[in-house]
Amino acid sequence: MGLELRQNLKLTQQLVMTPQLQQAIKLLQLSRFELLEAVQQELLENPMLEEGVKEISEEHDIQAPMESRPEVSHEDAELMRNADWENYLGDFSSTAKQVQFKETEALEEMMSYEARLSGKPSLDGHLLWQLCLSNITEEEEMIGEAIIGNLDSQGYLMSSAEDIASETLSPLALVESMLHRLQRFDPVGVAARSPKECLLIQLEMLGQDDPILVSLVADHLEDIEKRRYKPLLRKFKIQMEDLKAYLDIIQSLDPMPGASYGSESTIYVSPDVFVYEYEGDFVIVMNDDGLPKLQLSPYYMDDMHLAVKGPDREYLHDKMRSAMWLMKSLHQRQRTLYKVVESIVRFQRGFFEHGVTKLKPLILKDVADDIEMHESTVSRITTNKYVATPHGIMELKFFFNSALEMDDGTQVGSESVKAIIKKMVSEEDPKHPFSDEKIAAVLKETLDVNIARRTVAKYRAVLGIDSSSKRKQVF
Repeated sequence: MGLELRQNLKLTQQLVMTPQLQQAIKLLQLSRFELLEAVQQELLENPMLEEGVKEISEEHDIQAPMESRPEVSHEDAELMRNADWENYLGDFSSTAKQVQFKETEALEEMMSYEARLSGKPSLDGHLLWQLCLSNITEEEEMIGEAIIGNLDSQGYLMSSAEDIASETLSPLALVESMLHRLQRFDPVGVAARSPKECLLIQLEMLGQDDPILVSLVADHLEDIEKRRYKPLLRKFKIQMEDLKAYLDIIQSLDPMPGASYGSESTIYVSPDVFVYEYEGDFVIVMNDDGLPKLQLSPYYMDDMHLAVKGPDREYLHDKMRSAMWLMKSLHQRQRTLYKVVESIVRFQRGFFEHGVTKLKPLILKDVADDIEMHESTVSRITTNKYVATPHGIMELKFFFNSALEMDDGTQVGSESVKAIIKKMVSEEDPKHPFSDEKIAAVLKETLDVNIARRTVAKYRAVLGIDSSSKRKQVF
């Protein structure tokens, strides 16, 4: 069989993701803060793009209504032009003067704004500060730094004493001695290897040496967690009131001493859309605060028209097309977001009027069919987007939830059922909490919702609610 070269014509269709289309898709799924950062970055990189500023001209000020401007005489106008404002303002003048001031005031004025901000103390920094103030040798300081470097966010030691000894090339006895010393630092119980050791150290520092209390922490933490109190009463031959006193002391201890020094910062949410109730209807307002108004730079537009040919003109043309596509993509993003929120308000009007208990089942396809867009577009535009409603700030994904069947053939949203379960648990008798079977039965009797026990257990786990055995309060 011979090999030969041939030329064939073939007509095909394929979807090509241009860089502009990729940028438009990326803008859809960006959160508000990420969008602001992306726009600012494009303003820095694209010379054809600039932020439009609304300026008030002098002609506009002259043509203002006379009733809104105070009358100024000719003498007053002449005085305003010739007045020595520097002498009048004195110390508040913007002109630099040689002023005698105290040394402390000078240091404060020369200090940058960044230097005046106080950072949140970290667990490592707090322990290292105490370590540096301790009367120890250089080798002990090196061991202490190694121990502090092996702590997790809760303050527990994630490495063994043998590993730290081999890491620092120090005797094991010296490592154990430094570990014992560090565990008595503030917060007490830090660098412990288990919750039991952490609580025992805190009892020691509090001077609690009751043998029953020490035995409860050392040997019966699991029994206390699972509320198996009767065996403890028989073993220690005490009354329920005595056991409650011991449990109150144990509950006052901190099993996670390093949690208060966590490095996690609070995440603040800025809503993309506001939904207000006005005269029986709901008004949708886009949050454009902080989003710059983009426009093409007139300066570089003139340069592009002057450059007849050459790489400069091609470069400016590319940047102009990129800037125009960005502005078009931003407009399309806001338009799509408005249409999606408008559709959600139509579907979930009961939520906006009465709250989460009236939330209906909703899927992406319902909104996509309503606004005549693809489901993937709706999924992207609802990612990391928040809406301020009369009942709080909600993520757009919150309004999409599964359905549960009712006896009359209608459906109820899963989020509504979760809210009802949460309310039932908050109002239950602590000594006789509702079991999952009881919750399912109550939902069946009061709301005609067909829900299984395992579904109740799943929703309860999602809400972070313990089982009835753990919620039960004996005392």
